[in-house]
Amino acid sequence: MQRIAFAIVLAVYLALAAQYAALTPDWQAPDEPAHYNVVRQIAQTGTLPQLEPGDYDQAFLEQVVGAGFPPEVGLDRVQYQDYQPPLFYLLAVPAFWLGGGALLPVRLVSVLFGAGALIFAYLALRVLTGPSSWLPVVAVGLMAFIPQHLAILASVNNDSLSELWVCAGAWLLVREARVSTAPRGRGSWALPVILGLAFLTKVWSYVLVPAVGGLVLWLWQRDGLAPAFRRGLAIMGPALLIGALYWGRNAVVCGPTDFVCGMHHNQIVTGQPTTAHGIQSAGGLAPYLNAGLQTTFTSFWGQFGWMGVPLDPRTVKILLVATAAALLAGVVAFWRSARALTIDQRWALAILAMLGLSTAGVFVYYNLGFQQFQGRYLYSALLPLGLVGAAGVREWVRWALALVRRASKTPTWVEPVLTLSAVAALALFAAWALVRVVVPNLS
Repeated sequence: MQRIAFAIVLAVYLALAAQYAALTPDWQAPDEPAHYNVVRQIAQTGTLPQLEPGDYDQAFLEQVVGAGFPPEVGLDRVQYQDYQPPLFYLLAVPAFWLGGGALLPVRLVSVLFGAGALIFAYLALRVLTGPSSWLPVVAVGLMAFIPQHLAILASVNNDSLSELWVCAGAWLLVREARVSTAPRGRGSWALPVILGLAFLTKVWSYVLVPAVGGLVLWLWQRDGLAPAFRRGLAIMGPALLIGALYWGRNAVVCGPTDFVCGMHHNQIVTGQPTTAHGIQSAGGLAPYLNAGLQTTFTSFWGQFGWMGVPLDPRTVKILLVATAAALLAGVVAFWRSARALTIDQRWALAILAMLGLSTAGVFVYYNLGFQQFQGRYLYSALLPLGLVGAAGVREWVRWALALVRRASKTPTWVEPVLTLSAVAALALFAAWALVRVVVPNLS
Protein backbone atom coordinates (compact mmCIF):
# COMPACT_ATOMS: atom_id res chain seq x y z
CA MET A 1 0.00 0.00 0.00
CA GLN A 2 2.84 2.39 0.78
CA ARG A 3 4.28 2.00 -2.71
CA ILE A 4 0.89 2.61 -4.30
CA ALA A 5 0.43 5.73 -2.19
CA PHE A 6 3.88 6.97 -3.21
CA ALA A 7 3.08 6.32 -6.88
CA ILE A 8 -0.06 8.45 -6.49
CA VAL A 9 1.95 11.25 -4.85
CA LEU A 10 4.47 11.12 -7.69
CA ALA A 11 1.75 11.16 -10.35
CA VAL A 12 0.02 14.14 -8.73
CA TYR A 13 3.38 15.93 -8.49
CA LEU A 14 4.02 15.40 -12.21
CA ALA A 15 0.56 16.69 -13.09
CA LEU A 16 0.82 19.76 -10.85
CA ALA A 17 4.40 20.58 -11.82
CA ALA A 18 3.55 20.28 -15.50
CA GLN A 19 0.70 22.73 -14.97
CA TYR A 20 3.02 25.15 -13.17
CA ALA A 21 5.44 24.85 -16.09
CA ALA A 22 2.72 25.42 -18.69
CA LEU A 23 0.75 28.19 -16.95
CA THR A 24 3.49 30.27 -15.35
CA PRO A 25 4.22 33.09 -17.82
CA ASP A 26 7.57 32.99 -19.58
CA TRP A 27 10.57 34.07 -17.51
CA GLN A 28 8.53 34.60 -14.35
CA ALA A 29 10.86 32.58 -12.14
CA PRO A 30 14.08 33.73 -10.43
CA ASP A 31 16.98 33.97 -12.90
CA GLU A 32 15.15 31.89 -15.52
CA PRO A 33 16.27 33.94 -18.57
CA ALA A 34 19.90 33.66 -17.49
CA HIS A 35 19.66 29.91 -16.94
CA TYR A 36 17.85 29.45 -20.25
CA ASN A 37 20.54 31.42 -22.06
CA VAL A 38 23.22 29.03 -20.83
CA VAL A 39 21.29 26.17 -22.46
CA ARG A 40 20.77 28.22 -25.61
CA GLN A 41 24.43 29.14 -25.97
CA ILE A 42 25.56 25.53 -25.55
CA ALA A 43 22.93 24.29 -27.99
CA GLN A 44 23.81 26.89 -30.63
CA THR A 45 27.61 27.03 -30.29
CA GLY A 46 28.55 23.60 -28.94
CA THR A 47 30.80 25.21 -26.31
CA LEU A 48 30.42 26.25 -22.69
CA PRO A 49 29.87 30.01 -22.26
CA GLN A 50 32.03 32.25 -20.08
CA LEU A 51 30.86 35.00 -17.77
CA GLU A 52 32.01 38.31 -19.23
CA PRO A 53 31.58 42.03 -18.50
CA GLY A 54 28.17 43.18 -19.67
CA ASP A 55 26.43 39.86 -18.93
CA TYR A 56 24.68 41.45 -15.94
CA ASP A 57 22.82 44.75 -16.09
CA GLN A 58 20.90 45.52 -12.89
CA ALA A 59 19.01 48.47 -14.37
CA PHE A 60 17.91 46.46 -17.42
CA LEU A 61 16.76 43.57 -15.23
CA GLU A 62 14.70 45.84 -13.01
CA GLN A 63 13.12 47.37 -16.09
CA VAL A 64 12.09 44.11 -17.75
CA VAL A 65 10.99 42.46 -14.50
CA GLY A 66 8.88 45.49 -13.63
CA ALA A 67 7.35 45.48 -17.11
CA GLY A 68 6.53 41.76 -16.94
CA PHE A 69 9.02 40.72 -19.64
CA PRO A 70 7.35 42.27 -22.71
CA PRO A 71 7.82 40.02 -25.77
CA GLU A 72 9.49 42.73 -27.83
CA VAL A 73 12.40 43.03 -25.38
CA GLY A 74 15.24 40.66 -26.22
CA LEU A 75 16.69 38.75 -23.28
CA ASP A 76 19.74 37.25 -24.99
CA ARG A 77 21.99 39.67 -23.10
CA VAL A 78 20.92 38.26 -19.71
CA GLN A 79 23.82 35.84 -19.28
CA TYR A 80 24.98 36.20 -15.67
CA GLN A 81 24.62 32.47 -14.96
CA ASP A 82 27.35 31.58 -17.47
CA TYR A 83 29.74 30.74 -14.62
CA GLN A 84 27.55 27.93 -13.25
CA PRO A 85 28.61 24.26 -13.34
CA PRO A 86 27.52 22.87 -16.71
CA LEU A 87 25.78 19.53 -16.11
CA PHE A 88 22.15 20.70 -15.88
CA TYR A 89 22.50 22.80 -19.02
CA LEU A 90 24.17 20.01 -20.99
CA LEU A 91 21.34 17.62 -20.08
CA ALA A 92 18.73 20.23 -21.08
CA VAL A 93 20.19 20.81 -24.55
CA PRO A 94 18.29 17.91 -26.22
CA ALA A 95 14.98 19.38 -25.00
CA PHE A 96 16.01 22.75 -26.43
CA TRP A 97 16.74 21.13 -29.80
CA LEU A 98 13.56 19.02 -29.85
CA GLY A 99 11.40 21.98 -28.87
CA GLY A 100 12.97 24.37 -31.34
CA GLY A 101 14.16 26.59 -28.50
CA ALA A 102 10.74 26.83 -26.84
CA LEU A 103 10.78 27.43 -23.10
CA LEU A 104 8.26 24.79 -21.99
CA PRO A 105 10.24 21.68 -23.05
CA VAL A 106 13.27 22.95 -21.13
CA ARG A 107 11.07 23.63 -18.11
CA LEU A 108 9.78 20.06 -18.26
CA VAL A 109 13.36 18.79 -17.95
CA SER A 110 13.43 20.41 -14.52
CA VAL A 111 10.08 18.81 -13.69
CA LEU A 112 11.51 15.36 -14.45
CA PHE A 113 14.62 15.99 -12.37
CA GLY A 114 12.33 17.01 -9.52
CA ALA A 115 10.50 13.70 -9.86
CA GLY A 116 13.84 11.92 -9.63
CA ALA A 117 14.62 13.81 -6.42
CA LEU A 118 11.32 12.66 -4.90
CA ILE A 119 11.99 9.04 -5.87
CA PHE A 120 15.39 9.05 -4.19
CA ALA A 121 14.00 10.85 -1.15
CA TYR A 122 11.39 8.11 -0.79
CA LEU A 123 14.03 5.40 -1.13
CA ALA A 124 16.25 7.06 1.48
CA LEU A 125 13.45 7.34 4.03
CA ARG A 126 12.20 3.83 3.30
CA VAL A 127 15.67 2.47 4.09
CA LEU A 128 15.72 4.52 7.28
CA THR A 129 12.27 3.70 8.64
CA GLY A 130 11.55 0.30 7.11
CA PRO A 131 8.99 -0.74 4.46
CA SER A 132 5.99 -0.77 6.83
CA SER A 133 6.18 2.90 7.80
CA TRP A 134 4.01 5.57 6.21
CA LEU A 135 6.48 8.32 7.08
CA PRO A 136 8.38 8.16 3.74
CA VAL A 137 5.19 8.72 1.73
CA VAL A 138 4.03 11.58 3.93
CA ALA A 139 7.46 13.23 3.99
CA VAL A 140 7.83 13.08 0.21
CA GLY A 141 4.31 14.43 -0.19
CA LEU A 142 5.15 17.41 2.01
CA MET A 143 8.28 18.00 -0.05
CA ALA A 144 6.46 17.69 -3.35
CA PHE A 145 3.55 20.07 -2.81
CA ILE A 146 5.11 23.20 -1.35
CA PRO A 147 3.83 25.75 -3.90
CA GLN A 148 7.12 27.64 -4.22
CA HIS A 149 9.01 24.36 -4.57
CA LEU A 150 6.72 23.37 -7.43
CA ALA A 151 7.26 26.77 -9.04
CA ILE A 152 11.04 26.37 -8.88
CA LEU A 153 11.00 22.78 -10.15
CA ALA A 154 8.80 23.91 -13.03
CA SER A 155 11.25 26.58 -14.18
CA VAL A 156 14.55 26.48 -16.03
CA ASN A 157 16.89 26.29 -13.07
CA ASN A 158 19.71 23.97 -11.99
CA ASP A 159 18.12 23.62 -8.53
CA SER A 160 16.14 20.61 -9.73
CA LEU A 161 19.17 18.53 -10.72
CA SER A 162 21.01 19.66 -7.60
CA GLU A 163 18.15 18.32 -5.45
CA LEU A 164 18.19 15.06 -7.37
CA TRP A 165 21.85 14.48 -6.51
CA VAL A 166 21.33 15.52 -2.87
CA CYS A 167 18.47 13.05 -2.46
CA ALA A 168 20.29 10.30 -4.36
CA GLY A 169 23.37 10.87 -2.22
CA ALA A 170 21.24 10.79 0.93
CA TRP A 171 19.78 7.44 -0.13
CA LEU A 172 23.22 5.93 -0.68
CA LEU A 173 24.55 7.38 2.58
CA VAL A 174 21.62 6.12 4.64
CA ARG A 175 21.78 2.71 2.98
CA GLU A 176 25.50 2.39 3.70
CA ALA A 177 25.03 3.54 7.29
CA ARG A 178 22.44 0.85 7.90
CA VAL A 179 24.38 -2.17 6.57
CA SER A 180 27.12 -3.92 8.50
CA THR A 181 29.70 -4.07 5.71
CA ALA A 182 31.06 -1.52 3.26
CA PRO A 183 29.78 -1.83 -0.35
CA ARG A 184 32.01 -3.74 -2.73
CA GLY A 185 32.46 -3.93 -6.48
CA ARG A 186 30.31 -1.72 -8.64
CA GLY A 187 28.16 -0.73 -5.66
CA SER A 188 31.07 1.05 -4.03
CA TRP A 189 31.28 3.50 -6.94
CA ALA A 190 27.72 4.80 -6.82
CA LEU A 191 28.23 7.30 -4.01
CA PRO A 192 31.44 8.91 -5.33
CA VAL A 193 29.89 9.21 -8.80
CA ILE A 194 26.77 10.91 -7.40
CA LEU A 195 28.93 13.26 -5.35
CA GLY A 196 31.08 14.04 -8.37
CA LEU A 197 28.00 14.79 -10.48
CA ALA A 198 26.78 17.09 -7.71
CA PHE A 199 30.06 19.00 -7.99
CA LEU A 200 29.29 19.48 -11.69
CA THR A 201 25.76 20.77 -11.03
CA LYS A 202 25.52 23.47 -8.34
CA VAL A 203 27.50 24.71 -5.37
CA TRP A 204 24.49 24.22 -3.09
CA SER A 205 24.69 20.47 -3.62
CA TYR A 206 28.10 20.50 -1.92
CA VAL A 207 26.13 20.03 1.31
CA LEU A 208 26.60 16.33 0.58
CA VAL A 209 30.25 16.61 1.66
CA PRO A 210 29.52 17.11 5.41
CA ALA A 211 27.01 14.26 5.18
CA VAL A 212 29.78 12.04 3.80
CA GLY A 213 31.85 13.16 6.78
CA GLY A 214 29.05 11.94 9.05
CA LEU A 215 29.13 8.52 7.39
CA VAL A 216 32.91 8.29 7.82
CA LEU A 217 32.57 9.12 11.54
CA TRP A 218 30.03 6.32 11.92
CA LEU A 219 32.29 3.87 10.10
CA TRP A 220 35.17 4.95 12.37
CA GLN A 221 33.12 4.14 15.46
CA ARG A 222 31.83 0.87 14.04
CA ASP A 223 34.79 -0.53 12.11
CA GLY A 224 37.82 1.42 13.24
CA LEU A 225 39.96 4.24 11.89
CA ALA A 226 41.70 2.44 9.02
CA PRO A 227 38.55 1.07 7.30
CA ALA A 228 36.78 4.40 7.75
CA PHE A 229 39.73 6.29 6.26
CA ARG A 230 39.88 3.93 3.28
CA ARG A 231 36.16 4.31 2.62
CA GLY A 232 36.33 8.08 2.94
CA LEU A 233 39.20 8.16 0.49
CA ALA A 234 37.32 5.82 -1.88
CA ILE A 235 34.35 8.24 -1.85
CA MET A 236 36.11 11.58 -2.00
CA GLY A 237 38.96 10.66 -4.34
CA PRO A 238 36.89 9.79 -7.45
CA ALA A 239 34.34 12.52 -6.63
CA LEU A 240 37.07 15.16 -6.53
CA LEU A 241 38.46 13.92 -9.83
CA ILE A 242 35.04 14.33 -11.43
CA GLY A 243 34.66 17.78 -9.89
CA ALA A 244 38.10 18.73 -11.17
CA LEU A 245 36.64 18.76 -14.71
CA TYR A 246 34.77 21.91 -13.68
CA TRP A 247 37.25 23.36 -11.20
CA GLY A 248 40.17 22.94 -13.59
CA ARG A 249 38.36 24.86 -16.31
CA ASN A 250 37.55 27.60 -13.80
CA ALA A 251 41.21 27.87 -12.82
CA VAL A 252 41.94 28.77 -16.43
CA VAL A 253 38.89 30.94 -17.09
CA CYS A 254 38.46 32.72 -13.76
CA GLY A 255 41.87 32.49 -12.11
CA PRO A 256 44.04 29.82 -10.47
CA THR A 257 42.45 30.27 -7.02
CA ASP A 258 38.86 30.91 -8.14
CA PHE A 259 37.70 27.31 -8.44
CA VAL A 260 33.95 28.05 -8.51
CA CYS A 261 34.30 31.44 -10.26
CA GLY A 262 32.76 33.14 -7.24
CA MET A 263 35.20 36.04 -7.15
CA HIS A 264 34.95 36.49 -10.91
CA HIS A 265 31.15 36.48 -10.59
CA ASN A 266 31.17 39.13 -7.84
CA GLN A 267 33.36 41.40 -9.95
CA ILE A 268 30.96 41.31 -12.89
CA VAL A 269 27.56 40.91 -11.26
CA THR A 270 27.56 44.28 -9.50
CA GLY A 271 24.57 46.18 -8.19
CA GLN A 272 23.06 43.32 -6.16
CA PRO A 273 21.69 44.36 -2.75
CA THR A 274 24.35 43.81 -0.09
CA THR A 275 23.89 42.91 3.54
CA ALA A 276 25.58 46.10 4.73
CA HIS A 277 23.26 48.26 2.62
CA GLY A 278 20.25 46.27 3.79
CA ILE A 279 21.10 46.78 7.47
CA GLN A 280 21.55 50.49 6.89
CA SER A 281 18.27 50.79 4.98
CA ALA A 282 16.36 48.82 7.63
CA GLY A 283 17.64 51.04 10.43
CA GLY A 284 19.70 48.43 12.23
CA LEU A 285 20.52 44.75 12.51
CA ALA A 286 17.42 43.70 14.48
CA PRO A 287 14.80 45.04 12.06
CA TYR A 288 16.89 43.77 9.15
CA LEU A 289 16.95 40.23 10.56
CA ASN A 290 13.26 40.36 11.41
CA ALA A 291 12.37 41.37 7.87
CA GLY A 292 14.78 38.77 6.52
CA LEU A 293 13.18 35.95 8.53
CA GLN A 294 9.73 36.97 7.36
CA THR A 295 10.81 37.10 3.73
CA THR A 296 12.66 33.78 3.97
CA PHE A 297 9.64 32.00 5.45
CA THR A 298 7.17 33.53 2.99
CA SER A 299 9.36 32.78 -0.02
CA PHE A 300 9.92 29.21 1.23
CA TRP A 301 6.18 28.62 0.83
CA GLY A 302 5.21 31.03 -1.91
CA GLN A 303 6.64 34.31 -3.18
CA PHE A 304 6.33 33.88 -6.90
CA GLY A 305 7.86 35.45 -9.95
CA TRP A 306 10.96 37.43 -9.08
CA MET A 307 9.93 37.59 -5.41
CA GLY A 308 7.22 40.06 -6.37
CA VAL A 309 4.04 38.03 -5.74
CA PRO A 310 3.89 36.69 -2.17
CA LEU A 311 1.07 34.74 -0.61
CA ASP A 312 -1.27 36.98 1.34
CA PRO A 313 -0.36 37.69 5.00
CA ARG A 314 -3.30 35.72 6.42
CA THR A 315 -2.26 32.60 4.51
CA VAL A 316 1.35 33.07 5.62
CA LYS A 317 0.26 33.26 9.28
CA ILE A 318 -1.69 30.01 8.92
CA LEU A 319 1.34 28.38 7.31
CA LEU A 320 3.58 29.66 10.10
CA VAL A 321 1.36 28.09 12.78
CA ALA A 322 1.04 24.82 10.85
CA THR A 323 4.79 24.62 10.14
CA ALA A 324 5.74 25.34 13.75
CA ALA A 325 3.21 22.82 15.05
CA ALA A 326 4.41 20.08 12.70
CA LEU A 327 8.13 20.63 13.29
CA LEU A 328 7.82 20.92 17.08
CA ALA A 329 5.67 17.79 17.25
CA GLY A 330 8.16 16.03 14.97
CA VAL A 331 11.04 16.86 17.28
CA VAL A 332 9.00 15.57 20.23
CA ALA A 333 8.21 12.37 18.33
CA PHE A 334 11.86 11.65 17.54
CA TRP A 335 12.93 12.54 21.08
CA ARG A 336 10.40 10.08 22.53
CA SER A 337 11.35 7.30 20.12
CA ALA A 338 15.13 7.78 20.35
CA ARG A 339 15.64 4.80 22.66
CA ALA A 340 13.77 2.52 20.29
CA LEU A 341 16.04 3.38 17.38
CA THR A 342 19.01 1.20 16.54
CA ILE A 343 22.47 2.74 16.57
CA ASP A 344 22.66 2.66 12.79
CA GLN A 345 19.29 4.43 12.53
CA ARG A 346 20.57 7.15 14.85
CA TRP A 347 23.64 7.66 12.71
CA ALA A 348 21.51 7.68 9.57
CA LEU A 349 19.38 10.41 11.14
CA ALA A 350 22.55 12.31 12.06
CA ILE A 351 23.68 12.12 8.42
CA LEU A 352 20.37 13.58 7.26
CA ALA A 353 20.66 16.24 9.96
CA MET A 354 24.04 17.20 8.48
CA LEU A 355 22.27 18.01 5.23
CA GLY A 356 20.00 20.39 7.10
CA LEU A 357 22.71 22.01 9.19
CA SER A 358 25.10 22.49 6.27
CA THR A 359 22.32 23.96 4.13
CA ALA A 360 21.50 26.43 6.90
CA GLY A 361 25.19 27.23 7.25
CA VAL A 362 25.62 27.96 3.54
CA PHE A 363 22.48 30.10 3.60
CA VAL A 364 23.78 32.18 6.50
CA TYR A 365 27.22 32.49 4.91
CA TYR A 366 25.71 33.63 1.60
CA ASN A 367 23.67 36.27 3.39
CA LEU A 368 26.68 37.67 5.21
CA GLY A 369 27.69 39.40 1.99
CA PHE A 370 24.50 39.70 -0.07
CA GLN A 371 20.88 40.18 0.84
CA GLN A 372 19.40 36.94 -0.48
CA PHE A 373 16.46 36.01 1.72
CA GLN A 374 15.05 33.44 -0.68
CA GLY A 375 13.55 30.37 0.94
CA ARG A 376 14.33 28.25 -2.11
CA TYR A 377 17.95 28.20 -1.00
CA LEU A 378 16.86 25.95 1.86
CA TYR A 379 15.42 23.26 -0.41
CA SER A 380 18.63 21.24 -0.14
CA ALA A 381 17.38 20.50 3.39
CA LEU A 382 13.87 19.42 2.34
CA LEU A 383 14.58 15.75 2.97
CA PRO A 384 15.26 16.09 6.73
CA LEU A 385 12.66 18.86 7.03
CA GLY A 386 10.07 16.68 5.32
CA LEU A 387 10.86 13.77 7.63
CA VAL A 388 10.46 15.86 10.78
CA GLY A 389 7.31 17.46 9.41
CA ALA A 390 5.82 14.06 8.56
CA ALA A 391 6.62 12.74 12.04
CA GLY A 392 4.95 15.84 13.47
CA VAL A 393 1.78 15.39 11.42
CA ARG A 394 1.60 11.76 12.51
CA GLU A 395 2.14 12.79 16.13
CA TRP A 396 -0.79 15.23 16.01
CA VAL A 397 -2.98 12.52 14.48
CA ARG A 398 -1.98 10.12 17.25
CA TRP A 399 -2.77 12.69 19.93
CA ALA A 400 -6.19 13.28 18.38
CA LEU A 401 -6.91 9.57 18.08
CA ALA A 402 -5.84 9.01 21.69
CA LEU A 403 -8.64 11.34 22.76
CA VAL A 404 -11.16 9.55 20.55
CA ARG A 405 -10.11 6.09 21.70
CA ARG A 406 -11.04 6.92 25.25
CA ALA A 407 -14.65 6.70 24.10
CA SER A 408 -14.37 4.11 21.35
CA LYS A 409 -11.89 2.09 19.34
CA THR A 410 -10.76 3.22 15.90
CA PRO A 411 -9.65 0.95 13.03
CA THR A 412 -5.90 0.72 12.32
CA TRP A 413 -6.30 2.29 8.88
CA VAL A 414 -7.55 5.56 10.33
CA GLU A 415 -4.11 6.83 11.39
CA PRO A 416 -2.38 6.57 7.96
CA VAL A 417 -5.45 7.96 6.18
CA LEU A 418 -5.62 11.00 8.45
CA THR A 419 -1.88 11.52 8.17
CA LEU A 420 -2.01 11.33 4.38
CA SER A 421 -4.89 13.81 4.38
CA ALA A 422 -2.33 16.50 5.23
CA VAL A 423 -0.52 15.67 1.98
CA ALA A 424 -3.78 15.84 0.03
CA ALA A 425 -4.60 19.20 1.61
CA LEU A 426 -1.17 20.55 0.68
CA ALA A 427 -1.60 19.37 -2.93
CA LEU A 428 -4.94 21.19 -3.12
CA PHE A 429 -3.31 24.29 -1.65
CA ALA A 430 -0.58 24.13 -4.33
CA ALA A 431 -3.22 23.90 -7.06
CA TRP A 432 -5.10 26.85 -5.51
CA ALA A 433 -1.87 28.90 -5.38
CA LEU A 434 -1.28 28.32 -9.08
CA VAL A 435 -4.80 29.25 -10.15
CA ARG A 436 -5.51 32.08 -7.72
CA VAL A 437 -2.07 33.62 -7.09
CA VAL A 438 0.48 32.74 -9.78
CA VAL A 439 -1.54 33.02 -12.98
CA PRO A 440 -3.63 36.12 -12.16
CA ASN A 441 -0.72 38.13 -10.78
CA LEU A 442 2.01 37.22 -13.26
CA SER A 443 0.08 37.13 -16.53
